[in-house]
Amino acid sequence: MSDASFQDGQENPLRLRAESPEDLQVISALVQDAVLQSSEISWQPKRHRLALLINRFRWEDRDAAEKSVRPFERVRTMLVIDSALRVAANGIRPDDKDTILSTLALEFAPTDDGAGTLTLILAGDGAIAVDVECLDVMLQDVSRPYKAQAKAVPQHGDDG
Repeated sequence: MSDASFQDGQENPLRLRAESPEDLQVISALVQDAVLQSSEISWQPKRHRLALLINRFRWEDRDAAEKSVRPFERVRTMLVIDSALRVAANGIRPDDKDTILSTLALEFAPTDDGAGTLTLILAGDGAIAVDVECLDVMLQDVSRPYKAQAKAVPQHGDDG
């Protein structure tokens, strides 16, 4: 059996931008349960950019996969946070580039002037907090979908 393709689900690669808290909720839902290695996080202070290469679960394809009784899919995706002023991580060892991280959500705490802190909440009590001048987040699929190794939809304890 070959890897899945965009044509299988008649889906195009996602390319979304969040410039408001409401927009961010959509991207947050799409990156839930994404996994990445800590080595795939790039802080570029001169460009005011934090970029993460993630393997996101294709939530938008879940129903079609279940209906067709085919494997669930993941896709390599860039999550880029622009207008970033400062990045702080908790629960991540910067010297361990092989650590596998799992995302749970993106949250934004705005200040009065439109700036604020965007927090990428990770499983296991980890977090990456990004102080931003304004909310400017981009999500873009950069590969064809591939079969997810897990045979089941990701679960979260009692909230399933």
